[in-house]
Amino acid sequence: MRNNRRINKQGAAPKAKKRRCLLKLFALVLLITGAYWGAKYAVDTARRTMFPVKEIVFSGNKHISDSELKAIMGINGNESLLGLSSGELEARLLKSPWIKAVSFRKDFPHKFTVRIEESMPYALLEMNGRTFFVDDKGNMLEELKGESIPFLPVISGDPFKNASVFPDVLSLVRTMKDKGFTALKDRIEIIIPHGAKPEDISMQVDGMLVKVGHGEYDEKLQRLLELEDEIMRRGIPVDYIDLRFANKVIVKPINEVIR
Repeated sequence: MRNNRRINKQGAAPKAKKRRCLLKLFALVLLITGAYWGAKYAVDTARRTMFPVKEIVFSGNKHISDSELKAIMGINGNESLLGLSSGELEARLLKSPWIKAVSFRKDFPHKFTVRIEESMPYALLEMNGRTFFVDDKGNMLEELKGESIPFLPVISGDPFKNASVFPDVLSLVRTMKDKGFTALKDRIEIIIPHGAKPEDISMQVDGMLVKVGHGEYDEKLQRLLELEDEIMRRGIPVDYIDLRFANKVIVKPINEVIR
């Protein structure tokens, strides 16, 4: 009997020690968990309440107002500088076609600075009786309400039905801007007929029809400028000018053809 009691006591001791170790481990886990959630609560509270945003400064925005930008960002005036996520705000702002790039700066304790790089109106697109600003990639920025902007060339047609032609039209507009051609004219309208091919591209330049065709726009516009001077000097009433042929320009006066 004594031997059995001694064996039972020897077997119970390791079990009691193991039980105490488990209790200590459990208590340590509870302590760490409680500390984690306590710290998280303190950090979350600080992110919501410390350094409240009292001033938002926008720069670079010309076509979108400060109030519109605040609405897009979803800022209502109760935010903390610590809680503002630049990544989320950037994603929201870049959904606007007017915004090309954006950057932020947090000036503690209460100022938030937003720098906007806007897409620039590149041309006007007249389509189905409506007029839109478009950027250099042909993205529609905003519908124009009112009169056209005289210094912007007008693209007339439906680019969605003439997708193969639209890149050439944008390239023509880019060349005209680079050469300063648009600044010399009152109105330039690039015409995309339904079902047109790149070789069918033409434009009205201050009321004069110019058949431009595909490619080599820099050389073609240079020839056009030189030819306009000659036409004005000679006082020729012109029906149209055809620039589509290499090393040759066709001028069709109202009554006859001159080559």
